[in-house]
Amino acid sequence: MHIRRAMPVLTTTDPEAARAFYEGFLGFRVAMDQDGMLMFASTSTPTTQLIVAWRSPSAVDPKVCDVDISVEVADADEAHALAVQRGLDVVYPLTDEPWGIRRFFVRDATGRIVNVASHRNDADGIRPGGAPPSG
Repeated sequence: MHIRRAMPVLTTTDPEAARAFYEGFLGFRVAMDQDGMLMFASTSTPTTQLIVAWRSPSAVDPKVCDVDISVEVADADEAHALAVQRGLDVVYPLTDEPWGIRRFFVRDATGRIVNVASHRNDADGIRPGGAPPSG
């Protein structure tokens, strides 16, 4: 399986404090800022990223708060087929999300929920990298 990046998903009730810590103290840059989610990226190693998420009734991706880690793969269909073949606990079905990703959630051996996602490139004009990787 080709993994493009993996990002921990941290939930918070205080996104401004989280932003002050990760951006202000650690020096991450804000790569994505939307209702319910901030994605931070390292300025020196751009694929070193993390997501801070919070519950919001108008969040683009309210399910991001349900996962512990988000892994971007080259092919979500391939990853899903492998998960099913291995009898893993798929807790959210393989789904094409309206913001341009294809994803599913699977429970790992420690009980954590992993969002496995890939970007779609379809007739809606969505290009890889143009959608929230959180999924």
